[in-house]
Amino acid sequence: MTDSQDTGTSPTATDEAPQETSPEAPAAPAGGNPVAVAAPGTRTAADVVTPEVAERLTRGVVGSGGTANHTPFTGEKLADLPESTPEDVARAFERARAAQERWAKVPVRQRAAVLLRFHDLVLRRQAEVLDLIQLETGKARLHAHEEVQAVAVAARHYGRKAPSYLRPKGHTGVVPTLTKVTELRQPRGVVGQIAPWNYPFELTVGDALPAFVAGNAVVMKPDTETALTALWAREQLIEAGLPEDVWQVVIGEGPVVGPAVVEHADYVSFTGSTRTGREVARGAADRLVGVSLELGGKNAMLVLHDADVEKAAAGAVRGCFSSAGQLCISIERLYVHESIADAFVERFAARTKAMRLGNALAYGADMGSLVGERQLETVTRHVDEAVAKGARLVAGGRPRPDIGPLFYEPTILDGVEAPMAVCAEETFGPVVSIYRFRDEDEVVALANATPYGLNSSVWTKDGRRGRAVAARLRTGTVNVNESYAAGYGSVQSPMGGMGDSGLGRRHGSEGILKYTEAQTVAQQRLMPLAPAFGMDDEKYAQFMTRSLRAMKALRLR
Repeated sequence: MTDSQDTGTSPTATDEAPQETSPEAPAAPAGGNPVAVAAPGTRTAADVVTPEVAERLTRGVVGSGGTANHTPFTGEKLADLPESTPEDVARAFERARAAQERWAKVPVRQRAAVLLRFHDLVLRRQAEVLDLIQLETGKARLHAHEEVQAVAVAARHYGRKAPSYLRPKGHTGVVPTLTKVTELRQPRGVVGQIAPWNYPFELTVGDALPAFVAGNAVVMKPDTETALTALWAREQLIEAGLPEDVWQVVIGEGPVVGPAVVEHADYVSFTGSTRTGREVARGAADRLVGVSLELGGKNAMLVLHDADVEKAAAGAVRGCFSSAGQLCISIERLYVHESIADAFVERFAARTKAMRLGNALAYGADMGSLVGERQLETVTRHVDEAVAKGARLVAGGRPRPDIGPLFYEPTILDGVEAPMAVCAEETFGPVVSIYRFRDEDEVVALANATPYGLNSSVWTKDGRRGRAVAARLRTGTVNVNESYAAGYGSVQSPMGGMGDSGLGRRHGSEGILKYTEAQTVAQQRLMPLAPAFGMDDEKYAQFMTRSLRAMKALRLR
């Protein structure tokens, strides 16, 4: 792959403008979502993932076996990949530990400069990674570009802010002037990272960047089906100046490779399901190492009585169907005030039914494919069961094999009630249920009536009201008049989940300090914290009592 322009256009592309439907486009079923078809000459999987590209990207993988990954668009194999055993994982950690000792000695500003160079490489070569993201996840190109944006923002932020986040900090000692205290931030060592398939660029390198700049090495297990995207990121980061052995990649089945990563790591970063997150947490707890977990969600969007219906409907399309709903912070429960519910549903349904589905490596499609058979089975089960038990299909509700084996139309359900599975279980697909409410107390209670607490959204013309309602919601992020992008993209602020949605935070100071150990260095001067200068125990106790009273009077902290 070679450098390309900032527009996201590959050097071999003839046209990346929105497509027009050609006479050869497959006919959509009656009433179904239209199909976006790329112009002739648009790249294919064979154009992008050549044997040479696959060999180059996988060169750094520690693996003694063999496996492969596939594209959801067609089901065809993309590349042969090395497969790692637990013994391979142990070797990867050995290499990483040796490299980490050297990397930690590099001044933090030099480490941060690597991230800034990486930022520029990503934007300059974005067409390459956009192709890989689409091929490995099946998502639309615009949704793939969200990952490019997120990684660039994280690289810029930690490239600029890491020196201040990590600088030594002075604190008031137990006795001012007599005790000098400095807080240092030491890297944890080798971070074990287990990354998911749904955002293979952002949730691999995006999460690893603060670990690297904090002086750690990383042994990462990406999902096998999306490993090429992570490996492309590794290649660019090495070109930007990261020592090659500081980032080790292992590939294999989660139940085999995942526990091996947890077994050797000094800290574990995991993004995935709540069930697996609990297993990871138990493994880390057995070894007394720290862990951060971003897990599942059943996220709610609240459309208050004074919301702008058109803007809320457009926001709901983005919030519910980006990446075909395969986004931990996407919306699956949509609460609309009864006074505007009919108008909202009409506009939301019209926008949803007009969404263009597509599988081309080009801009123009509004939604892509699901990633695998398991996701399609869950989506189909949730929708079919809800309809069988009395829910009403407002839009969608069917697979689209005319486009690809894993396509499913963006779907809106009305009249969903417990115990329908879609009511409480995470679907992780392009399905949203609409509920009506009467007042804010009721809707806050409904939104909070879930063990999850990852993301939520509030829509209103009154910003003060929106922020007040947001403060009552039990989620790690709340977006007012946006679905998820405002909260997630504001990288100076922490992002993470409450309850069953996880532990710890990414972004901001918490997103980098979690990869460090706090160390306090306290220097005592002039006299010890013990009887001295001829004082006996009682006189020393009296001296300290007077000192403590004086420090309170002086408002010392």
